[in-house]
Amino acid sequence: MALGIGIGMFVLLALIATAVVIIGWLIAVYNGLVQLRNQLDNAWAQIDVQLKRRYDLIPNLVETVKGYAKHERETFERVTQARNMAVSAKSVGERAEAENMLSGALKSLFAVAEAYPELKANQNFLGLQEELTSTENKISFARQFYNDNAMGYNTRIQTFPTMFIAGMFQFTKRDFFEVKAAAEREAPKVSF
Repeated sequence: MALGIGIGMFVLLALIATAVVIIGWLIAVYNGLVQLRNQLDNAWAQIDVQLKRRYDLIPNLVETVKGYAKHERETFERVTQARNMAVSAKSVGERAEAENMLSGALKSLFAVAEAYPELKANQNFLGLQEELTSTENKISFARQFYNDNAMGYNTRIQTFPTMFIAGMFQFTKRDFFEVKAAAEREAPKVSF
């Protein structure tokens, strides 16, 4: 009789220990996924910070160039329209597409500025140009940081056995911040 109680108790303790290990593993996996998701959200927020800075610089840059190149209205309108589209983009894909359009519009703006030697010597324009160059570099680094985090997150939610936990708690795949066209892969040229 004592042996039967001993084996029964051992089996019960083994089942309890197994349940504790499984629950502990589930908690660890879930917390790891939450941490990765929060890192990814932070990386996206860093892109937003730099893009906001870029959006704030663009109207000043346009106004400075407008003072010298009054007949380039179409270029100014394209830059302004592209900026507005980028500001209102919601998803990662929409934002990437809008940012690509904005980069192209900025290239046109700088091409216009190239035709005005007095503009290229203007201190305000030179300062804005330097700030935009710095911001473009920061955007590039922020995009890379975001994409690295998206890759880690996506890999984690798609690998066995974590994919089951991710599916249960609706952790979904995130898009990369990609540039689609090869010509748009370059930052706007701002050297004068």
